[in-house]
Amino acid sequence: ADGTSDLVVLLLVCTGPLVRGFPSGLVTDSCGDMRPRHSGATPQTAPSPFTVTTGQKIELLGPASTPFTGFLLEAREVGSQTPVGSFAIPAGAAQLLTCSQKPVSFPSYSRAECEQHAHHSKQCNIFAVSRTTVKWIETFGNESKTTSEPVTRAGSAGSISSADCGVTKACFSQPPRCDPAVDAGCYFMSAMMLPGGAAVRYEMSGPFEGYVAFGFSDDQNMGNDDIYICGTDSNGAVRVQHAFSSGRSAPQILTAANVYNITASNQNSVISCSFTSTNTISTQRTSGFNQTYYLLFAHGSSRNGQIQVHSGTFVSTDKIDISHPAVIGKNAFPPIIKAHGSLMLIAWMTTGSLGMMVARYLKKMAKGEKLCNKDVWFMVHVGAMIVTVVATSIAFILVFSYAQDWAGGAHPVLGCLVMILSLIQPIGAMLHCGPQHHLRYLFNWSHFLNAAVIKAIAVAAIFTGLDLIDSTNAWLMKVMGGFLGWEALFYIMLEVKGDGLLIALFFLGNFCFLVALLVGIGTS
Repeated sequence: ADGTSDLVVLLLVCTGPLVRGFPSGLVTDSCGDMRPRHSGATPQTAPSPFTVTTGQKIELLGPASTPFTGFLLEAREVGSQTPVGSFAIPAGAAQLLTCSQKPVSFPSYSRAECEQHAHHSKQCNIFAVSRTTVKWIETFGNESKTTSEPVTRAGSAGSISSADCGVTKACFSQPPRCDPAVDAGCYFMSAMMLPGGAAVRYEMSGPFEGYVAFGFSDDQNMGNDDIYICGTDSNGAVRVQHAFSSGRSAPQILTAANVYNITASNQNSVISCSFTSTNTISTQRTSGFNQTYYLLFAHGSSRNGQIQVHSGTFVSTDKIDISHPAVIGKNAFPPIIKAHGSLMLIAWMTTGSLGMMVARYLKKMAKGEKLCNKDVWFMVHVGAMIVTVVATSIAFILVFSYAQDWAGGAHPVLGCLVMILSLIQPIGAMLHCGPQHHLRYLFNWSHFLNAAVIKAIAVAAIFTGLDLIDSTNAWLMKVMGGFLGWEALFYIMLEVKGDGLLIALFFLGNFCFLVALLVGIGTS
């Protein structure tokens, strides 16, 4: 009898841990894998009769014919097993369960609604377990339940900063190493790999024009790029879009799936977006988070929610792996672009100005002086203008052979007008009538007006080109403004009194401005 009693006690001790009860409803053992620990609970493979809707409110609903005793709900970041955030619940409808020292999940009763804290910035995956006489495990599995347009929260541009760049996140900015938290002129993006390696937290911001965007590319040119856009929609609200560019045309907007936890703002003339994405980077040729890519950054205007041709871009110097924190450098402008800008400056702020001034003022000062049986002023004028047209043609061919598109806003349009009018000018000069012809005045006026129009358009093209090169502190733009003011001042002075000394002084200052701009372009 005594042996039998000992055996019974031993059996009770061994089987005791297998029989679990939770009279309070707080199933703390389920926090980790979210599986019931009630006696006899086994997962069901049949479709669950219960539905869960998400948003600012989370509702659990089921048919009246199916008994419902409770559920367990947690919010988690993708790839993490640790609950985050907190819930606010109607009185008496549910109770909070503390998991990982955080009141983030709760069992409830036959009808329950919970409302997520509005201050919580994370939009997380929803995991649910409902228990009845039949049990369903992980109704949602690991899928993020979001609407077709992710929920976007209003944020603060100051919340994005360069802190932790190179420590926990990879950062790319223009000017280099600028801080968007203190510099409103800073174009900035960062990428931080989240624990588990299945999601990336992105940030981007810049001066507001309409949108800022960054992309991943296998080369330093647009085409086959994985892109994220932070821009305004038709109502002026800021939103995030995922896109793919297959060429040099407008990128194709992709679905908003797997982009969540979005914070966006347009404050103090700065647009910014922060978001998490589980989309794998794909450029068709390569894919994956652990691959290396060039970083592209673009900014420009938008119209009725549609992004327009970018007004400025910059590219990383090298390919980088965003899973490794780093501070990435901006790529220098290609030498062919620098050559284009330099030739246009020489053509229309030096040789072009010389040719126009000689025809206007030296004609009177050197009247009667000959060179090769031609007036000196005429020979200098023709020589200077030939150099101007040749330099313009070379600059035009260089940039269009490299770019092969119209990217750059108004700049390429202005450049084309300069090129067309520059070719018309010498053709008209070769076909002009003689000095004594009664219609000679028509040629003189048309030749003068065409030259003035070319000069004005060329100056506008130079300003827009310099803005593309130096769109942040505008140092080159300021020097160019001084260059133009210097030239206008001497035109006025020479109209009052033409003088050889003034012309010499003008070209001395002109040369100094030109050197400063050429150095700026060379180091851009």
